[in-house]
Order: sequence, then structure tokens, then C-alpha cells
Amino acid sequence: MRRKLAAGNWKMNGTLAGLDMLADVAAAMDSTRAEAVICPPAPYLLPAVTKAQGTPVGIGAQDCHAEPKGAFTGDISASMIKEVGATYVILGHSERRDAYGETDADVAAKAQAAWDAGLTAIICIGESEADRSSGTTLDVIAEQLAGSLPDGCTGENTVVAYEPIWAIGTGKIPTLDQIVEVHDFIRATLAERFGTDVSDALRLLYGGSVKPDNAAEIFKVDNVDGALIGGASLRAADFVPILQALSAA
Repeated sequence: MRRKLAAGNWKMNGTLAGLDMLADVAAAMDSTRAEAVICPPAPYLLPAVTKAQGTPVGIGAQDCHAEPKGAFTGDISASMIKEVGATYVILGHSERRDAYGETDADVAAKAQAAWDAGLTAIICIGESEADRSSGTTLDVIAEQLAGSLPDGCTGENTVVAYEPIWAIGTGKIPTLDQIVEVHDFIRATLAERFGTDVSDALRLLYGGSVKPDNAAEIFKVDNVDGALIGGASLRAADFVPILQALSAA
């Protein structure tokens, strides 16, 4: 059985003092039912790992470079993330793809680097509002899956997060039928490429305006194994009810 996962992406938000919420998250967790991971900005990674030590809360980064070291000012390598004690890294988020021009090939190279360092990659995919309107959502998802996931994908080294770009931070969410369609398609596509043993082990997250008041409904959907959560992961008062809804699903 796939262990459910709630992953919080703080983006370029949060403070050192805000890491105190990790204690509240840990206290509220049913770690046998669901896993929680918080991904703060890079300067907070080591303090977050320190605060989470001895708790079931995991810590992840928001990006890594594809190379293990070198003259890449401002970047961090997967091995650096691993060395400070983090265990996950988010890759291919639409904000990275759009603002920094990251391609599927870039994401795949970073995923391979993450695996090589012993990290689990949370690989993000999702369509734009124009893709959705034109009826090409599944074509876009298939292309991103093919290009962003390297060979060697397993349930241990990879999580796939479906985030429709038009739903991120907008308050809009797809209908449940739309979420079902895409998540079922992702599972079937992964099975065709990697085999059913791998596809059945891979966790599929939904992301895009997940909040305490809609989480329980989303988590009832088959093939939704958790969520990648943005703004609602910054405060325990918002994140904990989502985690609890996931544990109850």
C-alpha cells in the first residue's frame, strides 16, 4: 500500500521563527497513515532539519542543480541537500519551468542527480489554462511524463505531483472528474512505461489551491495519494487539518 504524503512547498516565503510550526505538525501526525514533508527556502534547510530531528516530519529542498559541483553561482547540488539531512527535493515546478525556462530534459537531469545523491524527487507536471481550454491536457501531461522522468524511476526515488498551472495560488481547482481523469491517466502511462509494479508503488500528489476546506474531498479520489501544498503549508493551523484529512482518507 502506498503511504500517503503531504508535502509543503514554502516557495520564497517563511522565516526562521516560522519553523516552530514543525513541532505542531509532528504532534498532530499519525505517521503510520501519512508522511509529512516541509520544503522551506534553501537558507532554512539545516535549521529545519535540526528542528525536525527525532520527529516523523521530513525536510526537502525546492530545487537542485543537475551537476554535483562546479561554477554555478547561486545553485545548490543534490549532495549538499542530502548532506544537511534533507531527504526530498521538488523538481520541475511550473514556476521554475516558466520563470527560468526549465525544460523536461532539465528536470530529468536534475531528477537523476537527486537519485544519485539518495534523495527522493517530487517531479511536478501540469497544464496551463490554454492547454485545458484547447483540450490538450492529456497530451501535455504525457509529454511531460515522458521527458521529465528518467529511466530507473521507482516508488522509492520518485513522487509525481500533478499541478494544473491555472489552479496554483488562484483559489481555482479542477472538478473532481478532471482530477480523476488526469491521475488515472498518469497511473496508466507510468504502468505502460515502467510496469505495473513500479506504477502501483509511485505516489501521485495533487497540487493547486489545496486548503483545509477542500482537502478531504480531493483525498477521496482514487489515485490521489496526497498533496503538494503551497501557501497552506506555512502555518500549522492550515497544514495540520490537511494532514489530518489525508490520514483519514
